[in-house]
Amino acid sequence: MNLHIGCSLDASEIADLLAEARARTLLLISRVSEADLRRQHDSLMSPIMWDLGHIAHFEEVWLLDGMVGGRGESEGLRGVYNPFETPRADRGDLALPTLTECLEFLGTVRRATLGRLQSLDLASSDPLLRDGFVFRLVLQHEYQHNETILQTLQLKLGDPYAALRAFPIPTKPGNSMLSVGSMVTFPGGEVTVGTDDRSAAYDNERPRHTMEVAPFRIDVTPVTNGAYTEFIKAGGYRDEGLWDEAGRAWLSGSGAEAPKYWRNVDGVWSTRVMDRSGPVDPDHPVCHVCYHEAAAFARFAGKRLPTETEWEAAASWDPAVGVARAYPWGDDPAAPLLANVDALSFQTAPVWSYPNNVSPIGCYGMIGDVWEWTASDFEGYPGYETFPYKEYSEVFFGDQYKVLRGGSWASRSGAIRTTFRNWDLPIRRQIFSGFRCAADG
Repeated sequence: MNLHIGCSLDASEIADLLAEARARTLLLISRVSEADLRRQHDSLMSPIMWDLGHIAHFEEVWLLDGMVGGRGESEGLRGVYNPFETPRADRGDLALPTLTECLEFLGTVRRATLGRLQSLDLASSDPLLRDGFVFRLVLQHEYQHNETILQTLQLKLGDPYAALRAFPIPTKPGNSMLSVGSMVTFPGGEVTVGTDDRSAAYDNERPRHTMEVAPFRIDVTPVTNGAYTEFIKAGGYRDEGLWDEAGRAWLSGSGAEAPKYWRNVDGVWSTRVMDRSGPVDPDHPVCHVCYHEAAAFARFAGKRLPTETEWEAAASWDPAVGVARAYPWGDDPAAPLLANVDALSFQTAPVWSYPNNVSPIGCYGMIGDVWEWTASDFEGYPGYETFPYKEYSEVFFGDQYKVLRGGSWASRSGAIRTTFRNWDLPIRRQIFSGFRCAADG
C-alpha cells in the first residue's frame, strides 16, 4: 500500500500504513547498538534516540491531544522533543530515555491511536480529518525522520552502519539515445505550479497557481560523479571565479576539496556509503554536495542551477496537453520499480537505471537518487496559508534557505512527489543532495 495523494483513506488502510511506517523505522535501527542510538554522531544531527522519542511525541500531539478542531498557530510539541526549544547541537546533552523506555513510549502512543481511530468520523468536514490529512501528516513526519536517521547513520563514527540492503539497483543502466550532460528544451509558456491537494500535500506546496515560464534548457540527468570529477581535476575548488562571495566564504571555512565522504588515495577517488567503501563510480549522480558546490560546478559548465519553477515544469508539465503530472511518469505513486526511493537500496543508482522515471520533456531521474538543489529561496507561494502550524514551513521562509526537489534514495515513497519542496541551508552536505544544471532558452 502506498500513500496515494488525492484519495480518501478508511480506518483499516490508515492502520496498515501506520504499521508499515513503524516497521520501517524499527528495521532501520535494528542493527544499531543502544550506545550508538544515544550518541550524537555529529552536531548537525540529533541522537537517533531523540528522533524516536520525537516521532512518538509528534503522533501523541496530533493524533491524541488535538485531532479535531485544528491546532491554531502552534505545532504544540513540548519539552525535549520540541525542536525549537532544543536545537540539534544541544540534543546530545539531553537526558534521553533508554531504548526500552523509548519503545514503550512509541507502543503506548500507537495503541491509543489505533483505539481512537475506530471511533473517528473520517468523512468529517474538519480539515484535519477530511481525507485523512492528519494521519498523512503523521505518516510523512515519520517517513521524513527515517531519512534523517539515515543521514545520521551515514555520519556514524566508528564501525559504519551495517545496511540491510533489500532493494537491488539495476546492474546495467537502461539504454538512452542521449548522453550524460546533454540537455533538453522546455518550450516555455504558462504552467501550473504547486497543488490544491489537501489530503497529503504540505501547506508550502499550495495553492496551485499559474506561472509564465521563459524557454529554458535543462540537463537530461543529474550531474554524475564522472562529470564532477572533471570539475575537480580542472581546479574547480581552487578557481575563486567560479564561487560567489558566500561560496568563497564557505570554501575557505570548510577546506572542502571534493564532495563529503570522498577521499583521494594515490590519485584515485573513493567514497563510503554506509558500510561500503570503494572507487567513485562515474555513472552515479554526485551526492553530498552543498548548494555552493552545485552553483560553482554550474558556472564551470557554462550553465546555472534551475529555479524551482523550472525544475517542477521540467519534472511534471506535459506541453503537449497542458497538464501537470503528479510524478514524472504519470499519476502512479513512487515505488522502487519506478525510481530509486524507499531507502533499502542504501545507495544511488547509475543514471538511466530507471527507464520509466522520465518526465514529459525527457528528463530522467527527477524522483529519487539525490535531492536536487535549485536556485530558489524558500518562500510561500502566492496565496499561501499556514496549515496546520507555522513551524513546519512559515518560520523558515526567507533568503537563508535554498529549495531542493525530487527526493533521494533515502526518501520514503509516501513523502515525495513533483510538488514536494525540501529546503536547507546552502552549506549543508550531510543530506543526500546532488543537482542538475539549466541554461536559458
